[in-house]
Amino acid sequence: MARFGRKINNSGLSAGAKIGIAAAALAVLMGAVLLIVLKPSGADRPGAGEHIGTGTDTVIHFVSGGDVNVTDKVVSAGGSNYDYSDVFLDVMPILSGGDLTTLNFEGNFYEEPYGAKHNSAPGELAQALRSAGVDILQTANSKSITNGILGLSATVDSIRSAGMQSVGTYATREQFQRYQGFLIREVNGIRIAITAFTKGMDGRGLPSGNEYCVNLLYQDYNSAYQKVDEDGINSVLQAIEKQNPDITIALLHWGSEFNDQISKTQEKIVKIMADGGVDAIVGTHPHYVQKIGFDEETGMLIAYSLGDLLGDGDKAGTNYSVILDMEITRSGETGQVRITGYDYVPIYRYESETGAVRLLRIREAMAAYENSSIDAVTPEDYAAMKNALERIESRVNG
Repeated sequence: MARFGRKINNSGLSAGAKIGIAAAALAVLMGAVLLIVLKPSGADRPGAGEHIGTGTDTVIHFVSGGDVNVTDKVVSAGGSNYDYSDVFLDVMPILSGGDLTTLNFEGNFYEEPYGAKHNSAPGELAQALRSAGVDILQTANSKSITNGILGLSATVDSIRSAGMQSVGTYATREQFQRYQGFLIREVNGIRIAITAFTKGMDGRGLPSGNEYCVNLLYQDYNSAYQKVDEDGINSVLQAIEKQNPDITIALLHWGSEFNDQISKTQEKIVKIMADGGVDAIVGTHPHYVQKIGFDEETGMLIAYSLGDLLGDGDKAGTNYSVILDMEITRSGETGQVRITGYDYVPIYRYESETGAVRLLRIREAMAAYENSSIDAVTPEDYAAMKNALERIESRVNG
């Protein structure tokens, strides 16, 4: 696998073990019971606060997946009981293996009818994401206000009820004033600021008096996407700076759908973010995997698009994605915190002959096929996975 910077060592992301999907699923089910124990937060983790002058580095992992799109196929993947546990079973070790894990949720947890018409999903999907190991959902995206402020509010409430946090949208002025456009999470004594912005909302404009509801990258967010909202972005970054975090990560819903091009305004946004203290940008929206760049000297990482983690997968290039793992290290000698490497796991959206949808780790699924596992994928899907793996390597390298 081609990588930028130092390769991280994360056993949860190892591709060397050639095990069958059934065996992996069994291990996941046994480990799921211990999920809360495996992912304690902040000061509850062993070693919190013991990082300066000890000579021992503190290392944590920030994991991010791509878009979860609310469509008819995605909703029906849970069956009549909206049980999505099997969908995420094979990627659960990756998602739950992060000290903090984020996804972009492109839809609303709102009312029936569920599906593409209103981009509304049942609350069971939120519960499934949490059970799979997700901590934070980016909600600043094209579907933030599909169902108006009521839909936005219901979405934020559902995410909170499931035991996760949302970032990038705020149902009330009081909520925005409380969070100021970002979250602070502490893991092993390392304070991480997470913010999220969207380029727009499918041409919709925010209702008058509700301009605070969504973090926006552009002033002309409902039309041309040419006027970058420097003041709006900087106001959030300045509020983050006052909190003096160790690392700042921006989740950006940007770029163009089904397009590999990086626009001039994206380049401008990168500069604003870098100047404002952002250490990593994690992108979504294009539905394709795009390039990842890591500057070892500065410690800044930019993943332009992780692709669709869960969507319809009907268009070529949208049925595979990557889950990104950023390694964040506090030096035991100096106390300095920086991103020190990254890795990624290629993911494939697999649909069985019965219509059941599963997200599979490509390398492990290919190994299972090669070893004639009893529940191996079809020859056609194996060939598609092989092609997807080649395309992912090419796209990540730009």
